[in-house]
Amino acid sequence: MTVEAAAAEATAAEPTAIPRAAAHGGAKSEIIHPAWLRVTHWVNALAMLMMIGSGWQIYDASPLFPFTFPSPITLGGWLAGALLWHFAAMWLLVMNGLVYVTLGFITGRFRRKLLPLSPRQIVADARAALSGHLSHDDLSAYNAMQKLLYVGVIVCAVLIVLSGLSIWKPVQLRELSIVFGGYDAARYVHFFAMAAIVGFLSIHVIMAFLVPRSLRAMITGKG
Repeated sequence: MTVEAAAAEATAAEPTAIPRAAAHGGAKSEIIHPAWLRVTHWVNALAMLMMIGSGWQIYDASPLFPFTFPSPITLGGWLAGALLWHFAAMWLLVMNGLVYVTLGFITGRFRRKLLPLSPRQIVADARAALSGHLSHDDLSAYNAMQKLLYVGVIVCAVLIVLSGLSIWKPVQLRELSIVFGGYDAARYVHFFAMAAIVGFLSIHVIMAFLVPRSLRAMITGKG
C-alpha cells in the first residue's frame, strides 16, 4: 500500500470519531445554568419570600398607606416574630446575594448575559412581547426585556438592602439614612423597591409556567 493510499484510508476512517467528540462537546454546551447559579437562585428565592412575608407583617404594624396585607400571606404572626424572621432572612439574602453577584462578575456571566442592552432592542422586544411574538427558543440567550428586568431587579435589591439598613439603624447609619432623605423617606424607598421585586417575581413565575423549559433549566441546568 502506498503512503497516499494509507493516508486516504485513515482520512476516510476519521469521520466516525469526529462526530463522537463533537457530540461530547455538544452535550457540554447544553448546560445553560451552572450549578453555582442554580443554587444561589433557589436560595435567593427562599430568602426573598421570607423577607417579603415578614416585611408585610412589619408593614402592617405601621402602614404607610391606607391598606394592610392579609394575615395569611404574612410571616411572623406579630411584629416581634416578623422582625426575627426578617433579620434572619436578611443575612441569608445578603450573604447569598454577595456570592451570586461576585461569581456573576468573576465568571463574566453578567457581561455575557446582560450586555449589550440598547433602547432600540428594548422597544423592539417590548413590541414583540405585546404582540405575542417574542421568541424563547434559545434559553441560553436573554432577550432585551429579560436583560432589562434582571438589571432592574439587581438595582432594586441593592436599594432594598441599603434602605433597610438605614431603617434598622437610623442613628448608627445616620449618613446612609440622610442619603435616602431620612427615616420616613427610607421606608417609602424600601416599600417601592419591595413592590418592584414582587412584580418581577410575579412575571418570573408566570413565564416559568408559559415556558416550562426555563424552569427545567433552572433545576437541572439543561434546557
